Amino acid sequence: MSLELSFIIFLLLRMAIAAAFVVTASIIAERSGPVIGALVATLPISAGPSYVFLALDHDAAFIAQGALASLPINGATIVLGLIYVVLAQRHGLAVSCGAAVAVWIVLASIIRMFDWSLTAGLAVNFVAFGICIPLLARYRHVKMPLVTRRWYDVPFRASLVATLVAIVVSTSGWVGPKISGIMALYPIVFTSMMVILHPRIGGPPTAAVLANSAWGLLGFGMAIAVMHVAVVQFGSAVGLCLALGTCVVWNLTLWWIGRRTMHKV
Repeated sequence: MSLELSFIIFLLLRMAIAAAFVVTASIIAERSGPVIGALVATLPISAGPSYVFLALDHDAAFIAQGALASLPINGATIVLGLIYVVLAQRHGLAVSCGAAVAVWIVLASIIRMFDWSLTAGLAVNFVAFGICIPLLARYRHVKMPLVTRRWYDVPFRASLVATLVAIVVSTSGWVGPKISGIMALYPIVFTSMMVILHPRIGGPPTAAVLANSAWGLLGFGMAIAVMHVAVVQFGSAVGLCLALGTCVVWNLTLWWIGRRTMHKV
């Protein structure tokens, strides 16, 4: 088997694995309601497969450096969420999603210009989430209409994640760890939710799902920090497992707190 054919086969296999992961997560989210759906959406559905496949191709130093670039990008993602949520109350998909993605791209371009330390990346997250979470709180509670899944919804999301994985993996050796870390955290899941749900159920209900994702996304930022530290100390495999464990434990804790709050009301 030629080197080119082998690369293509393994790339397609990685895309298929990533697609299967997002299909499973999407089905769970759709059957569990907006709150659980938001928690599932903030698991590493797209970034996780990207980093796993990067770890197969590169050493721990590459993954650790990529994580430092990913950390401030997580702060940019919550800003994307806030812009969409606010605009979606009165505007259509094109304006709401277009403006949010445009701001994310601008912020990512600015982030790319700097070499980030762990402390600086954490500071960006704490400032961004400290501002955005209180502003998003008023948009969390919206009556959700019944959502009827269409045949192309899950394949659409799966194809977006698979494409992202393909771009990140195939270009990582050329663009380096910083750009790879930025691309790996493009908010594919949030974007696909906007595109699919907004025309169907309207802006405010779609915005409510993203607003409920804020606390989960904060935990995802913590998981990136854990991954950076653990990869440096213990290697890529341990670091990725600890990052995933951080996300899962954080979101399960949010779910438990939410259930206790509901029972007390």
